[in-house]
Amino acid sequence: MKTLHTQVGIVGAGPAGLMLSHLLHLEGVESIVIENRSRKYVEERVRAGVLEQGTVELMRRTGVGARLDREGLRHHGLYLSFGGQRHHINMTELVNRCITVYAQHEVIKDLIAARLAADGRILFEAGDVRIHEMKSAAPKIQFTKDGEPVELSCDFIGGCDGFHGVCRPSIPRDVLTIYDRVYPFAWLGILAQARPSSHELVYTYHDRGFALFSMRSPEVTRLYLQCAPDEDINNWPDGRIWSEMLARMTTKDGWAPNQGPIIQKGVTDMRAFVAEPMQYGRLFLAGDAAHIVPPTGAKGLNLAVADVVVLARAIAEYYRAGKTELLDAYSQTCLRRVWKVQRFSWWMTTMLHRSETQNAFDHQRQLAELDYLTSSHAAMTAMAENYAGLPMDT
Repeated sequence: MKTLHTQVGIVGAGPAGLMLSHLLHLEGVESIVIENRSRKYVEERVRAGVLEQGTVELMRRTGVGARLDREGLRHHGLYLSFGGQRHHINMTELVNRCITVYAQHEVIKDLIAARLAADGRILFEAGDVRIHEMKSAAPKIQFTKDGEPVELSCDFIGGCDGFHGVCRPSIPRDVLTIYDRVYPFAWLGILAQARPSSHELVYTYHDRGFALFSMRSPEVTRLYLQCAPDEDINNWPDGRIWSEMLARMTTKDGWAPNQGPIIQKGVTDMRAFVAEPMQYGRLFLAGDAAHIVPPTGAKGLNLAVADVVVLARAIAEYYRAGKTELLDAYSQTCLRRVWKVQRFSWWMTTMLHRSETQNAFDHQRQLAELDYLTSSHAAMTAMAENYAGLPMDT
């Protein structure tokens, strides 16, 4: 068996794992990233891309924001649409913060390029990944690479391998408390070759169900509509999708999403999930390995970045001063923000979606909440503060 050693072994080359490796490098801490997929796969897998201002500022400050500044679409607000009318929430005026639309796979490309330029090690297509001895001073990651078994010994493990990864299941079941909510609806999402018809996102509450207008670039529109969790995408030909999108989103002033060829479509489940604690011995969970949020609040990537900011600082403090206080407090520090983000994502989701069990009272209550939100300066400020991003623990 081939043996390797590094200070921090990181499982997963998603936003959490790559950003953790990048931040550690800037602190003079060595790491090796283990990823079971190919570089091509992780760089091309399309995911949502709404970046909070804190995430954008972090990328700029750490030297990976140049392309983001050139190609990202800065949004100073968003629209809430209901009753056939759009209402603008101006985040810049309310909280002096904004968001940037920049796809997750573009963030990953930038981070991979930065790590490779700094001679960082990312081992793609590593199979049969397992972790061992998390409670010891030298935890280990075992995997196969190019058909050869490898054992990576390290001081700490960053478990950044997503909801379906191996890191969280490696923690004994009686250690973790799992909080889980599966929502009774899903999103049917499409990418269309159509110029965005709005310069900012439009969230729509409609009698037929929720819909969302977004974009990926000046030429590509991203659209979602609420559907059943077991919806068969084969029952949604392009014509039916556009008919439903237009029925839900068209407003009384004639605004509607531009149509174009659909280049991708699929159904995404809606769930919320938190695992506590986010650490076990010298294994530290980050990102989707520890928590999932429904996509309504656009928080998944940003929450992963917030986790690794805390973790990188704690690990750097250990090597710099031999102190473990920040490492010991990692889970508690992260979970305080995680639960605030869960609360906001739940609020956005329940305010904007219709349930099959919903009655007339619930419908009127949702309309009243939207009316209050779009007419109250205090309510709009609270939403803008959360949507643009709560402060990271830096």
